[in-house]
Amino acid sequence: MTPRLDFPTKGTPENPTFSVVEINGPDDATAFRPLEKTRGKTKNAKQVTWVLLLKAHRAVGCVTWLATLVWTLFGAIKKRLVHRQGRGVDKLEKGKLLFGVLRVFLLASLVILGFEVVAYLQPWHFPETTLHFPRTWDLGGLFHVVYVAWLWFRVEYIAPLIQALSKFCVVLFLIQSVDRMLLCLGCFWIKYKKMKPKLEGDPFNFDDIEEGSACNYPMVLVQIPMCNEREVYEQSISAVCQIDWPRDCLLIQVLDDSDDESIQWLIKDEVAKWSQKGINIIYRHRLLRTGYKAGNLKSAMDCDYVKDYEFVAIFDADFQPNPDFLKQTVPYFKGNPELGLVQARWAFVNKDENLLTRLQNINLCFHFEVEQQVNGVFLNFFGFNGTAGVWRIKALEESGGWLERTTVEDMDIAVRAHLHGWKFIFLNDVKVLCEVPESYEAYRKQQHRWHSGPMQLFRVCLPAIVRSKISAWKKVNLIMLFFLLRKLILPFYSFTLFCIILPLTMFVPEAELPLWVICYVPVFMSFLNILPAPKSFPFIVPYLLFENTMSVTKFNAMVSGLFQLGSSYEWIVTKKAGRSSECDLLTDPEREAKPIIDQSKICKGSSASEVAELNQFKEQKEATAAPAKKVNKIYKKELTLAFLLLTASVRSLLSAQGVHFYFLLFQGVTFLLVGLDLIGEQMS
Repeated sequence: MTPRLDFPTKGTPENPTFSVVEINGPDDATAFRPLEKTRGKTKNAKQVTWVLLLKAHRAVGCVTWLATLVWTLFGAIKKRLVHRQGRGVDKLEKGKLLFGVLRVFLLASLVILGFEVVAYLQPWHFPETTLHFPRTWDLGGLFHVVYVAWLWFRVEYIAPLIQALSKFCVVLFLIQSVDRMLLCLGCFWIKYKKMKPKLEGDPFNFDDIEEGSACNYPMVLVQIPMCNEREVYEQSISAVCQIDWPRDCLLIQVLDDSDDESIQWLIKDEVAKWSQKGINIIYRHRLLRTGYKAGNLKSAMDCDYVKDYEFVAIFDADFQPNPDFLKQTVPYFKGNPELGLVQARWAFVNKDENLLTRLQNINLCFHFEVEQQVNGVFLNFFGFNGTAGVWRIKALEESGGWLERTTVEDMDIAVRAHLHGWKFIFLNDVKVLCEVPESYEAYRKQQHRWHSGPMQLFRVCLPAIVRSKISAWKKVNLIMLFFLLRKLILPFYSFTLFCIILPLTMFVPEAELPLWVICYVPVFMSFLNILPAPKSFPFIVPYLLFENTMSVTKFNAMVSGLFQLGSSYEWIVTKKAGRSSECDLLTDPEREAKPIIDQSKICKGSSASEVAELNQFKEQKEATAAPAKKVNKIYKKELTLAFLLLTASVRSLLSAQGVHFYFLLFQGVTFLLVGLDLIGEQMS
């Protein structure tokens, strides 16, 4: 005999409101017997109740902790947006409006996420072939109808579009990965074969300078362009003036574009001090400050005495060359008339200052160690870095000189010199000390210029590349690799694939990205990028996440440069801290305590009229109010993407996609930290 157990269930008039469970034998019947003992102990109803209450207490505690965390987060955002020092009423109103928009966005995301959770628990996640509408039209049935309609629209229209875009980005991702791998293999080959530019003998017969034997030394012009560089002008001028080179064969130009008169006086005083020591140094200040750095350099090269010099070395205001810099670079020009540029490598005095500087050090080490060195050895061409390099003045003149058409005048002159047949040499062993930005605001502005300028330059120089007489291979290298692949494709696919498509696939699972795209290939590429800086291996995960976060700024800059938008021709001087060495870690109070002007020094090298003008200027400065302190900024794009990624990470839990969840969670947190400006140097 087979017993039958009837359990009442919900149903419709056409279907019975009960279910039938058949018990075929005594083995099946034991499943319905109550368990009297567990692990040798009897559990009564009171114990079960206490266990359930304990679990409920833990659950409530977890929910309370999450609610407190969210509330604290909103409090921090509100404090940053609304209660900001030194802002006017209009700024405060904009902050309140932005906070409201972000709150509405997050609320809508949570509503959609809750709807997904309900659909998941019902369950309504039917395959495409079994989509159907319910027969009842109560509230639950209405939600079911909406969800089924969403599934149909998602499968028919949204998923194919996302799939097509994701496949296109994955192809670009693979192409760029192959290029990166080939560069690394080229670097390994250079290390293995010990390939480097050769310098036979001592081309200039470097004798003791004090004996006056300078007949074999070429004439070298050194230029130091600067603009409002209060923190670094002194150490830069001091380092250049101590270069070991015959004084009769060396002239230093301090090209000051500062619009702050107090800084102008400081730089004049420093130039006068070194001039009194017998250094051939000149101070130049333009009245018409057009063309940014390119206009400054062009104005300096128009001087009549420049025709007496054969080479020009350029150092930005925060660069500190070693005394033997010219002896390590200029000899490569002798016996090599086709050589137009010798570029040295950068070394950073503040690379360990904070997390932001460490991540920048990884990127720049790969740029110099791999990109510049491989292109210099195998192609005799690379982008001029704008500083720490020596140019043959003839190469500059034949290439058209400095032009003011872009904000990347260094890349512009390098491309035009390459089109005229000049060759370049990169010296990886010659290093010049400099700084990397310590605050995210300064780094963001620098990266915007570095990525909008190349696209702006690509627009204006593409016809010249096509019409040039260089080989077809060099044209392909310039257009496809130098510009498109490394300046346009990289920020495009990085932003589109990891910041847009990946979170969307959590809500459109039909367009899911494979695991190797999310995890394996990015980690491998990050591993290759970090090889030139082996001490930075513990930062490989933050580096990967931060690079994806910076793709927002780089993509925006690339678009503005490509389509000539408002910010494409914008140059903001990168803020420096004034580190003179790796041990120089002056605090802000010490730096602020430094006197603005030492009048006693200026009086020694200035006329009476200049001193009177200085006194009048100081009286005007004392009458003005003290400037307001700088505060951290809020970055709206990064915050919006942070909420999108965090919402998508919670949605990925419903699909049990572990790697996707962790990637979206950590990437969303990284966007949140950057959006709130919590990385790098913090302002008051």
